[in-house]
Amino acid sequence: MSKKDPINELKTSSFDRRLSIAKTSLNIGRRWVANGALGLFQSKDTRDSNNRAFAKQQAQYLVDELGKLKGSVVKIGQMLALYGETILPKEIVDALHTLDDKTAPLSWQSIYRTLYDELGERIHALNIDEMPIGTASLAQVHRATIKDTGEQIVLKVQYPGVAAAIDGDLSLFKQLLKITNIVPQTRALDEWFEEIKTLLKHEVDYTREAATTQRFQALLADDTRYIVPTIYPEFSTPRLLAMSFEHGLSLNDPKLSTLSQSARNALGHAAMDIVMQEIFVWGEMQTDPNFGNYLVRIEPSMANNGNPQLVLLDFGAVKSFDTPLISIAQNLLKAGYYQDKQAMLQAMTGYAFFETMSETVRSDMADVFLLATEPFATKTKLSSYAKTHCLDNEGHYRWAHSNLYNRTTALAAQSMQSREFSLPPKEMMFISRKFIGAYALLSALDARTDSEQLVGRYLR
Repeated sequence: MSKKDPINELKTSSFDRRLSIAKTSLNIGRRWVANGALGLFQSKDTRDSNNRAFAKQQAQYLVDELGKLKGSVVKIGQMLALYGETILPKEIVDALHTLDDKTAPLSWQSIYRTLYDELGERIHALNIDEMPIGTASLAQVHRATIKDTGEQIVLKVQYPGVAAAIDGDLSLFKQLLKITNIVPQTRALDEWFEEIKTLLKHEVDYTREAATTQRFQALLADDTRYIVPTIYPEFSTPRLLAMSFEHGLSLNDPKLSTLSQSARNALGHAAMDIVMQEIFVWGEMQTDPNFGNYLVRIEPSMANNGNPQLVLLDFGAVKSFDTPLISIAQNLLKAGYYQDKQAMLQAMTGYAFFETMSETVRSDMADVFLLATEPFATKTKLSSYAKTHCLDNEGHYRWAHSNLYNRTTALAAQSMQSREFSLPPKEMMFISRKFIGAYALLSALDARTDSEQLVGRYLR
């Protein structure tokens, strides 16, 4: 829960949001000029140190202002944080990574008005807690009790005006990128923004999310490792989603560290197996790997052989992928399983993003993919480094000990130096986003997984 003071009203008009972004950009610009002038009278070491501190301060200011706006600009900032490692200063990336935590709640008065607009007199059937249990860029969540039955539910309340502001927000953010020259204005960037627009409009359609949640609940109904909330249609609308309250621990709860290694392994395997089923079985993927979308229920469950269960909370950002792309993703994982570079290069053919690369760059990118798929490789094909540093005595991959994210990022940065930066294609971006989130989750759990169980069974 955010500790920031509640916001009474959101800036929802196009004019207000444009003015806010313009003021923010102007303030940052003025401060940079002033800081640069001050640096003229300082030594190089002092100037460099002050510039880093100043960049950190201004990045935090930008994040705070974006958090006040909420909506799509925050969502875009969060996504840019995932892909900005190679093109943005560390201070900006670090600040963007905090956007989830920096969003201030909307005041109860404003939330109540929204609830009444959506429910009408049905609101009187509920006792609703005024204090939110969660805030995000597009909505905040309140606990409630159904008076007649005593059932505990949660209400995901969309911020007023958020849906209508999506087109304008995207235009604003793209203009901000252009002014600051953070990334080149390319066709790939245009396509990325169009994909973001589609995904965001899906996320603000709670009728669609309700149906998707019910579909995933049906898909996982016989798998006791997972808990998917039950939808309450009588209290749901296109802008309000009512679900069963599901208790559990957040992924950063210290109690998780007390779980046995086998319990953490089971949780990690369950989290990653979802990704494998999305790629090899379902052909659709929940593309928002935010830690806030998961809870862990640690009470021994007879239904789950005494292991903890993974609670899956959010199905707003679900995307279906076409058959060619799913085939490419499957072939990339297959090549990674065998750590076969020729197979990896073959898997990269037939897709425009890869076809435009030189042979050298494609080879470098294949090396990046081989490293990124290291946790899914059969043990006999792993590098000496991975065998020595990443496997336990049972041959299971130790995510927290692998340093995989840093190694992959460093290798990717090297390959990117050989060409002008280009955003990856929109579809690949969302798949890689899911994997980055899954890697972080398994590392946080200190889970250990068996590649044969995760990938090998799909290749037989």
